[in-house]
Amino acid sequence: METIEEKLAATAARSEVERWETETLAKVLQRTPERKSHFEGVSLEPVDRLYTSADIEAVSDIGFPGEYPYKRGIHPTGYRGKLWTMRQFAGFSSPEETNRRFKYLMAQGQTGLSVAYDLPALMGLDCDSPLSEGEVGKCGVAVSSLADFEVLFNDIPLDEVTVSQTINAPAPIFLAMYLVVAEKQKADFSKISGTLQNDILKEYIAQKEWIYPIKPAMKLVIDTFEYTTKYVPKYNPISVSGYHIREAGSTALQELAFTLRDGLEYVQYGVERGLNVDDFVPRMSFFFNAHNDFFEEIAKYRAARVIWAKTMKERFGAKNERTMQLRFHTQTAGVSLTVQQPLNNIARVAIQALAGVLGGTQSLHTDSYDEALALPSDQAALIALRTQQIIAEETGVVNTVDPLGGGYYIESLTQKMIDGCFDYFDKIDGFGGMVEAIEAGFPQREIQESAYQYQKAVERGEQTIVGVNKYAMDEELSSVNILQIDEKVRDHQLLRMEHVRSVRDAGAVSNALDKLKLAAASDENTMPSIIEAVSAYATVEEICVALRDVYGIYEEPAF
Repeated sequence: METIEEKLAATAARSEVERWETETLAKVLQRTPERKSHFEGVSLEPVDRLYTSADIEAVSDIGFPGEYPYKRGIHPTGYRGKLWTMRQFAGFSSPEETNRRFKYLMAQGQTGLSVAYDLPALMGLDCDSPLSEGEVGKCGVAVSSLADFEVLFNDIPLDEVTVSQTINAPAPIFLAMYLVVAEKQKADFSKISGTLQNDILKEYIAQKEWIYPIKPAMKLVIDTFEYTTKYVPKYNPISVSGYHIREAGSTALQELAFTLRDGLEYVQYGVERGLNVDDFVPRMSFFFNAHNDFFEEIAKYRAARVIWAKTMKERFGAKNERTMQLRFHTQTAGVSLTVQQPLNNIARVAIQALAGVLGGTQSLHTDSYDEALALPSDQAALIALRTQQIIAEETGVVNTVDPLGGGYYIESLTQKMIDGCFDYFDKIDGFGGMVEAIEAGFPQREIQESAYQYQKAVERGEQTIVGVNKYAMDEELSSVNILQIDEKVRDHQLLRMEHVRSVRDAGAVSNALDKLKLAAASDENTMPSIIEAVSAYATVEEICVALRDVYGIYEEPAF
């Protein structure tokens, strides 16, 4: 409850603002009006002229880093103790080519690997599927079986480097391949760490790369939770991803709210499976976008920690501090990159990356300037990595914890994010949960409307994109060297696929797939059967088809 002293202080603060507006501001506005009648950020939210203590009267205590509710960070020393992991997203063409890119980036100082898979892999298809034609190795590395995976991680010790895998609908299969390769390397499972994206809810909301209906797909996710908690205790079985929600056109608040509510849905399903929140939630991680609105992005990350901590404690009764400490990876906004004047993207990426760092990210990917045109070239990927290294080594922002904490604007924005997020939680809970809200099309409609309004603002010139709707130039793209992926990669992959099928034990494959179907049709955890199938060199598509025979295929209704 607000004390008399706090009420008097708030009243005095508002009075001082009114005095300033009358005595100082009004005279200037008469002589020099502001550039436009109203100002707003990327999310089209209004931004006030000035923020003072009157704007944060509801924020009683911003707290300390390393202490609940972790607004200022989950580590007391911030980056003074350890820098964020520089985890550049990489994957293209064949496993051989991507393996070379991994080694190149690690030689340049990258501290973690992140794998992009091609569209056939994301959709659970093999390279020889008719539906894969024209897409093999194009938007990521082509992987159809354990044989590909073995080449992908050749000479990369999986118990010494952390690897993040961007894979969702077929995620259990790729986790299985990772574990089988690690076992062949004689790696200690108690030491293996890494992250599986495995966030199927955001596929139905935004990215649209699904295979199975929602509830069976949720079972597969929780199977990975249960299995890794028991056998691979340092592995993160999910990275709950707001990135794709933002790329689809959401506002910063919608990204925050839908991502965290997705996370709560996974927690609820885990609890219903019989898992203890303090056992499995500490291994959940998150993945956020870093867009152009610098202060809004920083506020979003600070708010995320508070919301997660409070919800874990109050809704789920968490007692373990790590359960309440939200950890997240950040990637700069691919959707903000422009084909026009592509070198401008270097500046965009640097500013977005700085927002992620000032917001306290644990891991960071910086986009390459040429990604609006093609997959990154070696040079562009190196500049993106150097951007992180310059922020870490030259700017001084790592020398103190939460350097913007206490600022009137940042604290006001952070509280606005917190309040808005809980409002969205109430709406989603009204549907019965996130699964039910998705089935009703609620988050999809919210994002569609936000994307539409932003595009209209760009077309009206109210939102400026430098080099596109302002400061445009007639510029040839020939000055940018584009990475080209030709169809030869598919031929290369087909040869390996043919070899795998000719030398594997067909009986073992068939038996493993039959076992998987039985596990899928029951309450049994599917991971052991998937690992058996992977070890027998069953392909990604063969395993997905076995699951599809039991679960069926998801078809999105018209909303």
